[in-house]
Amino acid sequence: MEFDEVLRRRRMVRTYDPDRPVPPEIVDKLVKHALRAPSAGFSQGWGFLVLQSPEDRALYWSSTTDSGAEADSWLQRMSSAPLIIVALSNKSVYLERYAQPDKGWEDRAESHWPVPYWDIDTGFAALLIHLTAVNEGLGSLFFGIPPEKIASFRAAFGVPEEFMPVGALTVGYKAEDKRSPSLRRGHRPVDEVVHHGRWNA
Repeated sequence: MEFDEVLRRRRMVRTYDPDRPVPPEIVDKLVKHALRAPSAGFSQGWGFLVLQSPEDRALYWSSTTDSGAEADSWLQRMSSAPLIIVALSNKSVYLERYAQPDKGWEDRAESHWPVPYWDIDTGFAALLIHLTAVNEGLGSLFFGIPPEKIASFRAAFGVPEEFMPVGALTVGYKAEDKRSPSLRRGHRPVDEVVHHGRWNA
């Protein structure tokens, strides 16, 4: 698929065909493409938890959500996805990388970082998973884990403390979906968000 077409087709999909698993070669491609994301200092401080079995997926939903979701809710529809990939960042990898001689931040202070690049870079990697899914004819959705559920998620899957879940992606073959009401807002006009030379020019 041409890149322009991938971008045209890209959207967040919340309903999946539960009877069509994602082929292993595509799962492999999704993760390998994530590793092509840029990272500050080529630190690559990320990790990906791939959940495919019904047991693992059920454990994910039970550890990250409250029971009793309405049958027609977006969360209930999303749980039909045959694949979940959780993208996690590791700040300590970046602090160690930038303490090396070619960078020189030996104090490992977070204050050197104007924004948390470990999270940004992991977000880039998640976007590559999302776009690869679209390119392979699949649907995908990126969403967050509620802060109050991170501890139960960690415990359920044995995730080390240094890894922070930045978000998760559901992936699968699209089923008939409901359009999000948010889409009625439309895209913001280019001239509202793009500024050339000076912000107010």
